[in-house]
Amino acid sequence: MKSRKLSGSQRYRLLWGKCEKFFIPRHNGALSHYRAVSSYFLGVSMAINWFPGHMHKARKEIKQVMPQMDLIIEVLDARIPFSSENPMVPALRGDTPVIKVLNKRDLADPEVTALWQQWLEREKGTRAITLTHNQRSEALEILQLAQTMVSDSIRDTRALRIMILGIPNVGKSTLINTLAGRAVAKTGNEPAVTRAQQAIKLPDNILLYDTPGFLWPKLTPEECGYRLAVTGAIRAAVIEFEDVALFAADYLLRAYPDRVCERYGLDGKPRDGLALMDAIAARRRFFARGGIPDLHKVSEVLLNELRAGALGPVSLETPAMVEQEQAREAEREARKQEQEQTRNQERRDKGKRNRNGEL
Repeated sequence: MKSRKLSGSQRYRLLWGKCEKFFIPRHNGALSHYRAVSSYFLGVSMAINWFPGHMHKARKEIKQVMPQMDLIIEVLDARIPFSSENPMVPALRGDTPVIKVLNKRDLADPEVTALWQQWLEREKGTRAITLTHNQRSEALEILQLAQTMVSDSIRDTRALRIMILGIPNVGKSTLINTLAGRAVAKTGNEPAVTRAQQAIKLPDNILLYDTPGFLWPKLTPEECGYRLAVTGAIRAAVIEFEDVALFAADYLLRAYPDRVCERYGLDGKPRDGLALMDAIAARRRFFARGGIPDLHKVSEVLLNELRAGALGPVSLETPAMVEQEQAREAEREARKQEQEQTRNQERRDKGKRNRNGEL
């Protein structure tokens, strides 16, 4: 009997059925999202993307205006400098200098942050500095640095035009208000608060162009999407908390196991992220009906405490880690293109055989 090719959803249901006896009695389906099952049993993950309409509009407007700028300030999350870096900037800025501001310095591992500063400054015309909130004197140093990176001929003839960029929820609007000395940009704890561009006059004949925070259509490598979700850059309504928390738990056990055990009062290191989430449920007494671990509650607590710095300064990526991920992504893309070329050649060969047969 000829076997039938299964669709993606059919493979998922088959996988879930095989795992049901083990998985559901312990967790009552709390991790029923596809990645939570497939990553645990097969080592497969799903990509996270968030690109609503207003972000597409902002991207087009920034692309048009950026060539007119004298300098660019890009606000990054110090915990994820690579994942929060806009891939449009290197392609569009040309020779325009850029200052990379690694914001939320107090939440990131200082040793890793220093590595990132060196890594970012390898790019021509780039300076990387760190910043934390409520430090107005440090923030004003950004404008002093900006003036040193632009030629005197520009500053002597007209206002210095600076564009400020940043992903959602990175602290860009707070920085703008600090630089302006007044509330000129709307702030909030949710991503994507700023929805339109505006020009802000600053002292010393500086014109600052604020832009909406936006992501990009495809977040690659796929780990970038998860790191953005962990830090709160992606709206909570479009992510699965259990899925993102499992990613965070796995990483924390590899990079900061002692911090995790101390924070949650664990006697030993759990074997994996799922075991860590179980352990947190037991210690905090997060149980659903029937004594089943409430992993949604665990996920909320883990992510909120990580974002607030309750586990200490944590960096979610290193330059070496990102370079390895980029290499793997390049290999995947090369295999994908090779497979596509093979399929196209097979279709051409088949068409040629059919035409010869007709003749």
